[in-house]
Amino acid sequence: MERHQSEQENQYMKTITPTLEERGVSRKELLQQAQQIDNDEFYTRYEDVEKELSMYSKFIWKDKVVFCNGNDAVDDDNDKRRTSAFALYFLNNFNVLGLKKLICTHYVGNVGLFNQGPTGYVFIKDGFNEIREYPPKFTGSFDDPLSLKILHEDTDIVCSNPPFSRAADYWRLIIESGKKFLIISNITNPITPAFIPYFREDKVWAGYNRVDEYLNQKREIVRAAGSWYTNIPIKDRPKYNHLKIVPLKEIPEKYKTMDDKKTLLVDHCHIPSDYKKPFAVSARPILNGLLEKGYKIVNDNQYFPYVNGKKCFGRVLVKKV
Repeated sequence: MERHQSEQENQYMKTITPTLEERGVSRKELLQQAQQIDNDEFYTRYEDVEKELSMYSKFIWKDKVVFCNGNDAVDDDNDKRRTSAFALYFLNNFNVLGLKKLICTHYVGNVGLFNQGPTGYVFIKDGFNEIREYPPKFTGSFDDPLSLKILHEDTDIVCSNPPFSRAADYWRLIIESGKKFLIISNITNPITPAFIPYFREDKVWAGYNRVDEYLNQKREIVRAAGSWYTNIPIKDRPKYNHLKIVPLKEIPEKYKTMDDKKTLLVDHCHIPSDYKKPFAVSARPILNGLLEKGYKIVNDNQYFPYVNGKKCFGRVLVKKV
């Protein structure tokens, strides 16, 4: 165990992301690189963490224990280039937010972005004290027994970007814990069977922002369609303005159609205000706050419409309450 006394609370600086010009590459080249990557261990950029978390009242964090679980780390030398964006944000704003404690767990995987080696550990900031513990056989994974113990016994709010490939397991554990959370996950979750029940039962909703750019293990920018999700109340969601809730007759014909089962399909965030039957929408209206506007998901199934015998992209059935 190592104990570190902070000399200054603001010693941690923001991560600086080089511009494409500075990297000497084009956006097209980055997209081509991203398509070749088969590892979903992407790391969140500091600016995306700051953009989302700054939208919430500081009172949410006051006297709370924040747990960044699964793939977050704090470097021994407090090197901003080797410290997770989540850890950085809370270290930068520890006093401003009035946090009681910050707990981060380092996940044991391939040597990657943070180059921390093969040993899982727990980093704790409690006031001015910083503690690093190396429990025997600790993997740092979100479902490691010690991680679950911290989650259930010590945590008030979870904040992390779990691997998209393990999102179903992560969501189940976090939601069953009953803790508050702010996490990043795939943008299609609202219409994916493993997650639809959480939205239908009002256990989770979209945060304020989507996240489209991440860093891979080589600190290269990669693209993946993600969104923030939370169970913390959202106030004055800007995306409400993206919803076009109008009478059915006012929806342009190109944005509404009936499928082969006579189910109404609407697109481009057009929502019928006077339609009593279930109708099908994509994930986008859900992310924009549709379920907070007097509509509900009908069942836990993904809906695949057929139009003239041709299968269309997946949706979810909703109806006005």
